[in-house]
Amino acid sequence: MNPYNFLAPVRWIALLGFCLPLLCVAQDDGASNAPERIIWNKTPIAVPLVVGEERLVHFPDSVSIGLPQSLTALLRSQSINGTLYLLAREPFDTTRIIVRSETEGPLYVLDVSAESVEPESRKLPDVQILLESEPPTDAVEALSNKSLPWGYAALTRYAAQQLYAPTRLIPHQTGVVAIPVNVEPVELVYGARIEAVPVAAWKAGLRYVTAVKLTNRTQKPVVLDPRELRGTWLAATFQHNRLLPAGSEADTTAVYLISDRLFDVAL
Repeated sequence: MNPYNFLAPVRWIALLGFCLPLLCVAQDDGASNAPERIIWNKTPIAVPLVVGEERLVHFPDSVSIGLPQSLTALLRSQSINGTLYLLAREPFDTTRIIVRSETEGPLYVLDVSAESVEPESRKLPDVQILLESEPPTDAVEALSNKSLPWGYAALTRYAAQQLYAPTRLIPHQTGVVAIPVNVEPVELVYGARIEAVPVAAWKAGLRYVTAVKLTNRTQKPVVLDPRELRGTWLAATFQHNRLLPAGSEADTTAVYLISDRLFDVAL
């Protein structure tokens, strides 16, 4: 059976592996790829960088960054849907930067530094910053039978189970309600290479999660990148991050999008 088949529920759940939160893409297995999780408690967070190696810092919501003038030529920074993409061009000493939430979240303080290392050195992991009210991924299982709080991982997992798990395994949770979704194609991925069709959506508290079917319409393989998604999303999780050419067995996957507003508004 085709493991990428959009209608193969059990295998999709197996491949999903209970997705990690965060504007995420698929990663290789292994502890070395696990993000460094830090709970924000008003203590400056150290973020060391390696020159020439981009490092991602994930936040609970969309943020903007303020760089001191001394770093503008040394550090490239981009803020996209709650993730900072930091790339040091040259080594520099520890410098404090301020990251501001674009919703009602806190101000974050980062102590950033950069140095050169040997090419064969292991890549630094992503940094995932959590609020005290939002448990890390390892704690989501303990909260899976509670209506609150609904973190990104729990919402993504819930959506996947609703769509693809066998009926007997579908969780019945309080606090989550299905909402209508327009199942017409939308322009979700820049470049018009990927057809995107919303298939289902749910709301939990002030958050929404929408499942969108993605289909490659080109004759070339495509690597999916969260930076190429239109809209304002708190988190994006791909079922698979690579699609084969149109007409092949693996030309279709899905993305789970979490937002603080309805899908059509966030798009």
